[in-house]
Amino acid sequence: MARKNKSRSQRIEPVIDANFGRTHKGDLDLRLEADDRAISLKNQKKARAQRKAETARHKRAQRARKTGGSSGGSFRFIRRSIYWGTVLGLWGMIAVLGIVGYYTAKLPHSGSWKIPDRPPNVRIVAVDGSLIGHRGTTGGEAVPIHSMPSYLPDAIVAIEDHRFYNHFGFDIIGFTRAMITNIIKGRLAQGGSSLSQQLAKNLFLKPQRTFERKIQELVLAFWLESQYSKDEILELYLNRVYFGANAYGVDAAARRYFKKSARELNLGEAATLAGLVKAPSRLAPNKNPEGARKRAKLVLAAMEREGFISSHEREIALTFQSEEVPKRKTGAHNYIADWVMNVLPQYVGKITEDIIVETTIDGHLQRFAQNAIAKGLSDNSERLGVSQGALVSVDGIGAVRAMIGGRDYGESQFNRAVKAKRQPGSSFKPFVYLAAVESGLSPDTVRVDKPISINGWKPKNYSKEYEGRVKLRSALARSLNTIAATLAHEVGPGNVVETAHRLGIRSELTANPSISLGTSEVTPFELATAYVPFANGGFRVQPFIVKRVTTNDGKVLYEHEDEQDYQRVIQPKHLGMMNVMLTETLVYGTGKRATLKDWPAGGKTGTSQNFRDAWFAGFTANLTTVVWFGNDDNSPTKRASGGNLPAQIWQRFMEEAHQGVPVANLPGSYDGKILAGNLPQNIDNTVAQTGGPQVIKANKKKGIKGLLNKIFGNN
Repeated sequence: MARKNKSRSQRIEPVIDANFGRTHKGDLDLRLEADDRAISLKNQKKARAQRKAETARHKRAQRARKTGGSSGGSFRFIRRSIYWGTVLGLWGMIAVLGIVGYYTAKLPHSGSWKIPDRPPNVRIVAVDGSLIGHRGTTGGEAVPIHSMPSYLPDAIVAIEDHRFYNHFGFDIIGFTRAMITNIIKGRLAQGGSSLSQQLAKNLFLKPQRTFERKIQELVLAFWLESQYSKDEILELYLNRVYFGANAYGVDAAARRYFKKSARELNLGEAATLAGLVKAPSRLAPNKNPEGARKRAKLVLAAMEREGFISSHEREIALTFQSEEVPKRKTGAHNYIADWVMNVLPQYVGKITEDIIVETTIDGHLQRFAQNAIAKGLSDNSERLGVSQGALVSVDGIGAVRAMIGGRDYGESQFNRAVKAKRQPGSSFKPFVYLAAVESGLSPDTVRVDKPISINGWKPKNYSKEYEGRVKLRSALARSLNTIAATLAHEVGPGNVVETAHRLGIRSELTANPSISLGTSEVTPFELATAYVPFANGGFRVQPFIVKRVTTNDGKVLYEHEDEQDYQRVIQPKHLGMMNVMLTETLVYGTGKRATLKDWPAGGKTGTSQNFRDAWFAGFTANLTTVVWFGNDDNSPTKRASGGNLPAQIWQRFMEEAHQGVPVANLPGSYDGKILAGNLPQNIDNTVAQTGGPQVIKANKKKGIKGLLNKIFGNN
């Protein structure tokens, strides 16, 4: 207790003096230090920010401890990226498969898929096997890939799909590159389709550019790759792809642009064709030769890059220069090809496969005739006012040996030889004179050349002069109109029409007095047909041009069988009279310019009213040929007549046609003069042999087929 009081009595109380805030030495100091003073608002905000930063560092440290550090965080990010990428990829794949399945379902069942037949091609050839033309949708034949020069398919692969042999129908690299290029350029600059896709599109699909078609194209490309080898796909492609100018397939294109088979193309030509696939209309050599050459250079560079050719071969190919390509089909052989296609269905019906049509055309004579007509027009068109010409040549059994349908097939495909009906003028007079001699007159019968009037019609001679008494042989040779009109009036116009029809004229003829001067229209082909009996012994023929039709593997679909009975339409006596008169026409009459050097020949000039048509129709014992010149609009010429340009062209053609052929007289006899009948024995080389259609008729007992094979030169 005493201790407790003691302590209490010893307690010292603090003393605060007047100087507040200060203490004496040893006294307790109650003043606040700087750290104990209240902080400012600005410092408070700073403090809070520091505490937040510290808290964030603390949390990051905790997370780092849980995950094992920063490398673990990256791994987790990658793992999550892979996960979600896989999920999205799977869903994307499901979506793509669904879209593909949807559009594939719109295609026919795959079990019915097959390569559609290539449109049939018709190869038309002359007697000597030379090509006349191709007809059909494609314009050329299908060529096996092993028959093509190796650099032709190589060129296509190099420029169109250089990974062709390394993908299964879809070139993902090429497709991706094309898409990137299109995006960068902002337009469809590249396609990216493989050759298999292009083939699928050409074979099965319509040309519209749609998403649906693209998917179906891809599906069909996979099918093609699963069913066919790479070479088979490439062969199909080369024989189907479009090369411009209505040429489908490499053979059609080779013939269109280079006038040769695809089998004969050189490297430069092959590169040119390969370059056309990208833009056939824009790069076609017949429209854009410079563009075609530039594109061919790119193809050659691609071929060298892919190792298909050497740099030396590329340099040589770059020197290639093709001849100028016509913008459209030209050449008179196209008139023949068109005509063959018109008559072909009656022989073979519907064409379902590639066929070869062997014609009766003599290739050499056809080319000569074309040149003769072209030269005649170029030399005389301005002087004589003629713009068109035609020629038809037929042998003694009716086989057409040459035909020219006009000046330029490229400018006009109208076949004037077969379809143009024109007034024959005086070339019709032989039918008038034949009717007269059949009524009892003769070449030596005399009539008076004088002004006449027949029911008000007053015909005049070309010379506007009259010669008085003349024999019929002289009247025909000099083409006196009054005598022809008199004879027609005597025998009756109806008999003249009947005579012309009997010999082969098919057109409707008007039985009036002017029929004697050839005022009813006929075609050159008809006139030639009707003149053949004067050449072959008096027998009417059914002209033909198709000799035989076969498939590519040699199966015979049609062969010309002579089913004609060769009805005699001119009796021998009358034939002799006519041929005497028609021969004299070339000796001293209006047809003197048509006289042949060695061969006896007969014929007749023809000039229609106002010089609208100029004709020469003539024959030997070997050939009958008709030549016509005029204008399509039927406008008058500048006094072109049958005795000038037509007679000259006829003479040139017939001289060429009879080179090396044994000379033979015309058939028939008159006034003690015997003329031997002749018929081409071998259609392949135009060899004449005494005989006539009657020889064929007599040999029917031995077998007409065997005789025709002999005539046509078949084994």
